[in-house]
Amino acid sequence: MTPAVDAAKAAGIEYEVVQYQHDPSAESFGLEAADLLGVTPEQVFKTLLAKMDASVLVVGMVPVAMRLDLKALAAVAGGRRAEMADPAEAQRATGYVLGGISPLGQKRRLTAVLDSSALAQDRVYVSAGRRGMEIVLAPSDLVRLTGARIASISR
Repeated sequence: MTPAVDAAKAAGIEYEVVQYQHDPSAESFGLEAADLLGVTPEQVFKTLLAKMDASVLVVGMVPVAMRLDLKALAAVAGGRRAEMADPAEAQRATGYVLGGISPLGQKRRLTAVLDSSALAQDRVYVSAGRRGMEIVLAPSDLVRLTGARIASISR
């Protein structure tokens, strides 16, 4: 399995791991996941890393059909401004490859913010740490396992 699945298992939460045949040429890994798993894009959340105030990495989790509002993310995380993190830095900090970055089981715990739209879902899908693999869990469990703050960070 992956560190993300190990983290869910260790926490003793109710979760499910689902897999699909990932197409490396897909333009959007998240939309591909929603389509192939037969769920709405509002249920599938992508994990994005931003660099706040040019030095601090922050995790933003937003629905796959939406964009991360960097200004809102910075405000919630206590910074002035944020920009998307360099892909190589995101991979090093989390231990996952792009397209498979999970908010769970990262190498080091980063400040995390979950878009408030997640609370409208019974269960959400996030990467399980590998392209083509998602972990399905209650938004409240995702918040508990990541220490995430809840805020409107998508547009």
